[in-house]
Amino acid sequence: GPFAWRGTATASAVQVDVRLIAPAEFTNQLLLTSATDAHLSGALTDDELQPGQPASLRQWLKREQFATETDLYERAGLQYVEPELREGLWELPLARQHQLPQLLEPGDLRGSLHNHSTYSDGTHSLREMATFLRDGGYEYLGICDHSQAAHYANGLPVERVRQQHQEIDQLNQELAPFRIFKGIESDILSDGGLDYAPAVLETFDFIVASVHSNLKMDERKATTRVLRAIENPYTTMLGHPTGRLLLRREGYPLDHKAIIDACAKHNVIIEINANPWRLDLDWRWVHYALEQGVQLSINPDAHHTSGYADMRYGVLMGRKGGLTKATTFNTKSVEEAAEYFAQRKANIKPPLEFQDSLFG
Repeated sequence: GPFAWRGTATASAVQVDVRLIAPAEFTNQLLLTSATDAHLSGALTDDELQPGQPASLRQWLKREQFATETDLYERAGLQYVEPELREGLWELPLARQHQLPQLLEPGDLRGSLHNHSTYSDGTHSLREMATFLRDGGYEYLGICDHSQAAHYANGLPVERVRQQHQEIDQLNQELAPFRIFKGIESDILSDGGLDYAPAVLETFDFIVASVHSNLKMDERKATTRVLRAIENPYTTMLGHPTGRLLLRREGYPLDHKAIIDACAKHNVIIEINANPWRLDLDWRWVHYALEQGVQLSINPDAHHTSGYADMRYGVLMGRKGGLTKATTFNTKSVEEAAEYFAQRKANIKPPLEFQDSLFG
């Protein structure tokens, strides 16, 4: 038709709707077709309205034509709401009070954590992963190759861990002030344990704990398994919490509140896995995590140098949940990140069940 073109993108089968709008109507139609109904219909004030005063953004859009989106929010007495927040979940009350946060920007990230090299199933060497990231303006790399139980991914036995740590020490001398942090993506085993003895775990700067096997679990089993890993004093960060692969595999069901609450209690960071097949932690749980004081980390899970670019998807998901620079771990400088990891390791007091294997 003359005002709308509709069809399907050939390669992806995504439905496409292109609308032709008169310039004067553009802003109003943009809001009406992109924001959720809950956002457009939400109450603009907690106070009693004056007669004839619009009660929602939708009513304002029906009443006036706006030149810009900013004009609409100002006219309604609201702080400007970024497009990705227009869900009608928690943003309007904050906008009424002009207390919406300054959202995370891609340029705020200063390091990339959870990345793989040829030591396990990555495409590029440790040196290549480090120098590519350094040349991109970042300050540090967290290398997190797979642990020994991940045979399918060439997981690292203890001797290979030692070899990698020796190479990291050499590269850190050569590449300083850029730094490679010694990490591992330790498999969360079926019983919730981590895939190395504590004597090995303590040699890393940080540990990302992730589930990769036995994924067919009910909510109780999955939650119990992940909770035990969170309670392990060596767990620094929880990786891709549900194990989902979008359009390929459903994630295992979790009690997200219990998981996030446990991360808050045990000072465990939660990653937003920025790989576009994962985007896990789901953005719908970001705001709750922030309310509980949990730090989040935008992790690309890069298996090759081009994977670093995926961090932008993680930033977008974080922004949609209200993520800010202050609440994102890898906006820290290399010095701040190093101090955090060192202090956290210094504070580890293993429970008896872990002390037995550490000292026995």
